[in-house]
Amino acid sequence: METEVVHNINTIGVSLPVENVQELTSKNLKEIPHRYIRPELITDDVSVNDSSQIPVIDMSKLVAGNTEYQTEMSKLHQGCKDWGFFQLTNHGATTEIENMKVSVQEFFKLPLEEKMIYAQQPGSLEGYGQAFVMSEEQKLDWNDMLCIFSAPESGRNMRFWPNNPKTFRSSLAEYSRELHRICISLCELIARNLGVEFKQFVDMYLECAQPIRMAYYPPCSKADKVIGFSPHSDSSLLTLLVQVNEVEGLQIRKNGKWIPIKPLPGAIIVNIGDAMEIMTNGEYRSIEHRAMVNSQKERISIAAFHNPSIASTIGPLPDLVKENGAKYKTVKFEDYMKQFLGSRLDGKSMLDAVKIHN
Repeated sequence: METEVVHNINTIGVSLPVENVQELTSKNLKEIPHRYIRPELITDDVSVNDSSQIPVIDMSKLVAGNTEYQTEMSKLHQGCKDWGFFQLTNHGATTEIENMKVSVQEFFKLPLEEKMIYAQQPGSLEGYGQAFVMSEEQKLDWNDMLCIFSAPESGRNMRFWPNNPKTFRSSLAEYSRELHRICISLCELIARNLGVEFKQFVDMYLECAQPIRMAYYPPCSKADKVIGFSPHSDSSLLTLLVQVNEVEGLQIRKNGKWIPIKPLPGAIIVNIGDAMEIMTNGEYRSIEHRAMVNSQKERISIAAFHNPSIASTIGPLPDLVKENGAKYKTVKFEDYMKQFLGSRLDGKSMLDAVKIHN
């Protein structure tokens, strides 16, 4: 049964093949191809205020009995409610993260022909390639990615798990397990903050679909004219992001401005996804974000998306609609994913479609 569930999510979305960006940059182009040029960047308002940073949550303090437990729980609530993003420290997965970073860096150093052994197949988003490319006229993002569906374990398609570097498979398996553990812990803490039963999260999380997307953003001589990953919100309950190297690029949209995020060494960046916004009836909201590129250095990131079971139905939790009623429709998560993965990235447009407008 679990194998069928993972097979379904693998085949929900498709993307048109496009030229490999890393290979494109090796040609020493004098001009950037017009499909990558983004005119909207000229008018975007980017904050230069370093004090506008997402909250930092110390997971070691989120243990009942800790003297700072209540303060840290309040910070977690603020991060989810006011920002939709926070950085998580002391999470207990440092070894697994560092091992995964090394493996991912080594993979992207491989010659193109070796990486293409794991290329996406027609009708699937799993593997090495691109996503969200729906037309020949569409503007393109300045990145390449390797996407692997790592959970549930019984449904893994090892055809897309690289054998080179030799550490890749074991590193990814351990990384997947640890981030899933952290996500379950965060969902339990979120349930406490909202005053709802944790079981309401767990029931739809038993067959959690966990795609892990490893993204490579090559340097670009005209970095101010291209976008690494277009503005969007995630479809997930929670997304756990790890910055592989020291090059920044993540920006979130708050109060009409783009705020560059400065990752802390060893921290995991966590963000609220659309499914969480729906379930919390808008108490916690997913936030539009994007990735930018550097003019001199490559940037690499690893995003682990933690989704409800693809067979589940998602809607506002009953305890959170008693006072003001439901603000979102109840939908099959598979249908939501079909819409999300079958469209180009466009802010929060997918979530807007399931809002109830009174």
